[in-house]
This record gives sequence, C-alpha cells and structure tokens, in this order.
Amino acid sequence: MKVLLVNGSSHKNGCTYTALNEAAETLNKEGIETEIFQLGNPEIRDCCGCQGCRETGKCVFEDGIVNEFIEKAKSADGFIFGTPVYYAHPSGRILSFLDRVFYAGSYAFAYKPGAAIASARRAGTTASFDVLNKYFTINNMPIVSSFYWNNIHGRVAEDAKQDLEGLQTMRALGRNMAWLLKCIEAGKHNGITKPEAEQRVMTNFIR
Repeated sequence: MKVLLVNGSSHKNGCTYTALNEAAETLNKEGIETEIFQLGNPEIRDCCGCQGCRETGKCVFEDGIVNEFIEKAKSADGFIFGTPVYYAHPSGRILSFLDRVFYAGSYAFAYKPGAAIASARRAGTTASFDVLNKYFTINNMPIVSSFYWNNIHGRVAEDAKQDLEGLQTMRALGRNMAWLLKCIEAGKHNGITKPEAEQRVMTNFIR
C-alpha cells in the first residue's frame, strides 16, 4: 500500500515538509510506502473550467505537474495534502493544483482516504485545514483525523521541529491513516466492496 503526500509549499524543506515527513516516517514504520510530491517553485496555472478533461481524464494544460500526479494517484491508496498558511488560507499554489487535479482526475481519488495538514507561524491553520478537507468531502473520500487538528506551527523548519504537540499530531495521523488503509484492505479480502454510486443528479437553483 502507498500514500502520496503533497507539499503545497514552494519551500522544499520548510515547515510543511517537516509535518509531512513526520507523518510519512510513521506510515513507513507501519509498513506503508510513501512518496512526498513537491510542487516546488514553477508557476501552476489555475483551472479555467474549459471541461476538456471530461473527454480525456487529463488536464488540457501540460505543465509537467498535474497530469503526472493524476497518474501517480491511480495506483496510490491514500493521500495527505499539506499547505502553508498565506493570509489565513491555503497557498494559491496548492489550490490551483487541487482544483485541476480533482476536476480532471476525480476518479483516481474516490473512496481512498485523504487527510490535510496546515502549517503556520501563528494563526489561520484551521481555516486552511477546512478548505483542503472540502476536496475530500466532494469526492467520496474518507477523511483521516488525528487527536487534534492536523496543524503545526513555526516560521522555519527548525521552529516546527520544536512544536512537540504538532509533531505528535502528525505521528497520530500517520498511524490512523495506516490503520484505515489496513481496514479497507481487510474488507476487500472479505468481499466488502466500495459503495455503488447512484447516477449523478445536478440541480441548478437559478432557472
């Protein structure tokens, strides 16, 4: 089993990475393979709503990030998305990325567990945490929690490493993700399949 972790910060080894890495190391100890997918510094354009992906299952914009991640997501079993806090919301980088990833590749994420992580110097984590969780709840994804909100605090990685409660939260998240993945796998071996979805009904309130 494998969990993909996304670092939505442009800083490769900053606070967000520190939190993700703590969860990843815990998952590894539980026998779960992990990969941290770094969004990095390249510009990530937003979704323009062209719906071209409806025909192909791929984003029409080939930027070397979104479609590559969708391919990885197809074989992954769970996901953790991490973001720094910018003005009390997730980074524009991860929002543009997730808008396109979920619009074009929702089929690769449905019924797979997801979790969100937010890092901040001081405040705005719970608002950012809430935004990321909405991607899961619109796509039939079980949400993995910890004993506290999945937040870590610090201005730089060295600060985050001193947030002992934040690090403990990440380790608990890793254990809970591993537990749920193992439960799902055990269910498959016992003939329990994912829910059968009804044909989608969309109601437009403005007529």
